[in-house]
This record gives sequence, C-alpha cells and structure tokens, in this order.
Amino acid sequence: MGGEGAPDFLSRPRVRRASCLCGSAPCILCSCCPASRNSTVSRLIFTFFLFLGVLVSIIMLSPGVESQLYKLPWVCEEGAGIPTALQGYIDCGSLLGYRAVYRMCFATAAFFFFFTLLMLCVSSSRDPRAAIQNGFWFFKFLILVGITVGAFYIPDGSFSNIWFYFGVVGSFLFILIQLVLLIDFAHSWNQLWLGKAEECDSRAWYAGLFFFTILFYSLSIMAVVLMFIYYTEPSACHEGKIFIGLNLTLCVCVSIAAVLPKVQNAQPNSGLLQASVVTLYTMFVTWLALSSVPEQKCNPHLPTQLGNETVPVGPEGYQTQWWDAPSIVGLIVFLLCTLFISLRSSDHRQVNSLMQTEECPPMLQATQQQQQLAACQGRAFDNEQDGVTYSYSFFHFCLVLASLHIMMTLTNWYKPGETRKMISTWTAVWVKICASWAGLLLYLWTLVAPLLLPNRDFS
Repeated sequence: MGGEGAPDFLSRPRVRRASCLCGSAPCILCSCCPASRNSTVSRLIFTFFLFLGVLVSIIMLSPGVESQLYKLPWVCEEGAGIPTALQGYIDCGSLLGYRAVYRMCFATAAFFFFFTLLMLCVSSSRDPRAAIQNGFWFFKFLILVGITVGAFYIPDGSFSNIWFYFGVVGSFLFILIQLVLLIDFAHSWNQLWLGKAEECDSRAWYAGLFFFTILFYSLSIMAVVLMFIYYTEPSACHEGKIFIGLNLTLCVCVSIAAVLPKVQNAQPNSGLLQASVVTLYTMFVTWLALSSVPEQKCNPHLPTQLGNETVPVGPEGYQTQWWDAPSIVGLIVFLLCTLFISLRSSDHRQVNSLMQTEECPPMLQATQQQQQLAACQGRAFDNEQDGVTYSYSFFHFCLVLASLHIMMTLTNWYKPGETRKMISTWTAVWVKICASWAGLLLYLWTLVAPLLLPNRDFS
C-alpha cells in the first residue's frame, strides 16, 4: 500500500512546480500571500523583474566587477586566441561601467515596451492576452535574459549617445509620475487620518497631521539652506541661485493656493499636508538638478577626472562613481515609487485618471464567494473577470519610463563622450528643473481645476 501511494505523493510537488512555470500569477506567490488579487501579484512579479535588472546594473557598476572584467582576455584584449569575428561584436567598453548600465536598462525597457504594445486595449481577464499578462513567468524570464544578452552585442558606435536622449525624455516623464504618486499618497494619508479623527473624536490625529506638515516644511527649508551653502558661491553659480530661489517662491505660491477659501470649498480634502509633500519633493528634484551642474566649483559631487583632460581607456578611464548622496537617495525614492505603482489602489479620481487605474468597485457576491474559495485553497483569485483594475499597457509603459529613469540615476546623468569619458551636461540640469516646474503646475492644476471647470465632476 505504501509503495502504491508513494509515486502519487512524490509527483504532486513536481506537477505543481511545472504548472507554476507556465501557469498564472496566483500559484507563484500562493504560499506567501494567499487570497491575494491576481492583478496585484502580477504587478509585483513584473516589478521584481525590473528590480532584478537594477541589481545587475549596480553589480556592473561596482569597481571590483570592472577590474575583474578587464582581466578577462576574451573581453578586453585583442589576439588572445579569440576569433576576430567575436571580438568585432563585443566592445570592451560596452561591458563596463555606465555602458553596461545603458545596455541592461535598454534590455528591461525593450522588454516592458514589448508588453506595452502587446497589452493594448485589454479590458478583462477573459481576453486571451490576459493569460500572457498573468502567467508564463518562466518564459518571460527567458525572454528578458535573451534581450539582455543581445543588448551587450550591440556595437558601441552611437548607441550610448542616442540612448542617452531616450533616457532624458523617459526620466522627465517618470519624475512627473513620481510626483503624481506622492500627491496620491498624501491625499490618501490626509483622508485616512481625518476620518480617524472624526471617528474617534480625538485631536491626536489632527496633531499628527500638523506634526508631519511642519516636519516636511522644515526639511524643505533646511534643504534650501544647504543648497545655498554647498551648491552656490557668492561670486558664481548664478544659475543655481536662480533655480533655488524660483522653486522656493513657486512652492510658497502653491502652498498658499492650497488653503485659499475657494479652493477649500471646491476641494475639502486639500490641505497643507499635500502641499508640504510637493514642496519637499520639489526641493529634492532641485537638489538632483544642482548635482548635475557641469561646473566643479558649483557641484561638489562632480568627479575631478571629468575635467577637460582626456580619460584614458582602461580601468582608470572607466572608473564609475555613482555612490554619492543624490544617487543613493534617488534610488531609494525610485524603489518606493515603483513598489507603490504595483500596490496602489486609490480613490482619488483625478489621480486614477492620470494613472489609468480604476476605483475599486463594490465586490459582487459571486466574486466574494470566489475569493473565499481561493483563500481556502491557499491561492490568489482572479478579480478582473468583469474588467481590469488597471491598464496593463500603461503599467508596462510606466516600467519603461522607470527603466530609463534608473538608467539616468545610476549613471549620474552623464552623457557618453566621444573620448570614452562620461560628461555631465546642462541638459540634465534643465530636464530636472523643468520637471520640477511641470510638477508644480500639475499640482496647481489639481487645485484650481474645479474652479476653472465648474461643470465637471471632480469629486
């Protein structure tokens, strides 16, 4: 009897593992988060793919990896017994430092752009393409690996220069998306704590909102002072002084607009908490912009070897220094915002319109029964049979922009030069400053839109 039952017992785990390679998202994380929504699990796995690419990029930037790659004869030396045809396809510079990041992020961006096109106009999980969105993870991983390998075979030529401008545009758009997400987060936070205050009839929740509002404004003022100290000089750095002063003035203006009586009547949930978050983020983007200024006396983060002299080809010429404060903080903000894209479920109608997501509809009785059954079986459930909860295509497009943004963050926005050195340019400064202005205008629009368009429903 024991011998007859053993094969069936042993075969079940193998069958389940095989189904997880080709099946839907629920079985991937069924043991970790039972009764999870299919839509959430799928977004988390795609985000994991992006984070995996980021991790590989960081590894390629580490000095130890660069030095070891230069020691490999088949990578950097000619005439080491490797066929000439192979050496013609692989360029040593493309495997090191910033050029490796360019190729890795090109692979992830191409991967998500493919799904952006593939998932256009998917309306529910009944669409056959929804099965591709929510399943076949092993084959998706193989596709990503294949694109990554192929990216390192791209001839160096003008690839890095052209891809730099793609990164500039994509990063500009992702900075705006980050601001939209922060506005949404602050709105949900403010609404939750105000609801708790009314429900519990306690002033502690109001005190908490007041404390964090003061904290964010204090951090913003501190950032302004530090930027004037470290990124400006009395007789130079006039652009930096203008950027800091102008953005500070604009932040004061939007903060005043947020508490105007007419705005408060049209937007009861509007307040200084959201304005303080926007102000702090604007100062953060201004700091990133000043850290890209290509003048040594106005930018303490600028490496000294990026001067006018030619950087020699070799390990010294490809020495990468991205572990400065702006890059590390930018990486942390990137990780948090990307995770928020995967997990968010908002009731802010304007933000949902911008992010191509829908409010969580009331759950039907049949759907509730399906959720209970899935919980009993220890697996996730399909919550998109009647309609998708987010735009598949737009979600992948956000990950495309995220790939481009992290590429620019890890490379400090340096443009590859003709002499194989990385050159900091004013393009990066203006892109970030313009993104901060566009973000402030976008937030101001969310405040005054109900006043300018009274016939539209902004509730």
